[in-house]
Amino acid sequence: MNAQKTLHLTLKIWRQKNRSTKGKFETYVVSDISTGASFLEMLDILNEQLINQDKEPIAFDHDCREGICGTCSLYINGRAHGPDNGITTCQLHMRMFTDGQTIVIEPWRSIAFPVIKDLITDRSAFDRIMAAGGFISVNTSGSTLDANAIAVPKEDADKSMDAASCISCGACVACCPNGAAMLFVGAKVSHFALLPQGRVEAKRRVLNMVKAMDEEGFGNCSVIGACEVECPKNISLDNIARMNKEYISAWLDKK
Repeated sequence: MNAQKTLHLTLKIWRQKNRSTKGKFETYVVSDISTGASFLEMLDILNEQLINQDKEPIAFDHDCREGICGTCSLYINGRAHGPDNGITTCQLHMRMFTDGQTIVIEPWRSIAFPVIKDLITDRSAFDRIMAAGGFISVNTSGSTLDANAIAVPKEDADKSMDAASCISCGACVACCPNGAAMLFVGAKVSHFALLPQGRVEAKRRVLNMVKAMDEEGFGNCSVIGACEVECPKNISLDNIARMNKEYISAWLDKK
């Protein structure tokens, strides 16, 4: 079996103490990085190197490292989650880079996602949008309904499941020139709007979530499509169209 290749890399990483201080890029060099290592493992190696030099390590967010939670979100060489398709940063491997390459690593850039420290941003704006309407009310008095008691057409169920695969990473916002969150909100609205269990509160939900989105300072969609391209879960732009339809219907009904 052939041994894995190793890389010598120059890293330009955004360093920022907190949201109220000015940040800047700092340059680091790492060597003997296996092409089989993940991108986050490479950052772990750099941090170990910095700690051994009595320097402050790079702050970056991560959790599951399995492409499920979305917390590892980074902007790498001008692309959300880096130079690959349909993956999160933790699923990015160093084989996507070449020996001697310079890699620029930044946090998400959005007014609605202020920097906490270095590469970590505050994405609680998404939580507040979800709290505004990302739920259904269920009458729990008496016996619980069987899960199959309400028939759902397979096409609707499939579309709902596709929308529900959104992991709220924020890549759609980071790569949008307008900083729009409409792919995220569209996916969350579609998840419920396509199911009969979610129709009861559909009008109130879409009005409240869109209002919360606007209040958080996200921009408007101009259908550039970068969000769909860079989404690690391949969420479709169709969800934005569905949200717009739901919103117009709810707004007219309210009038």
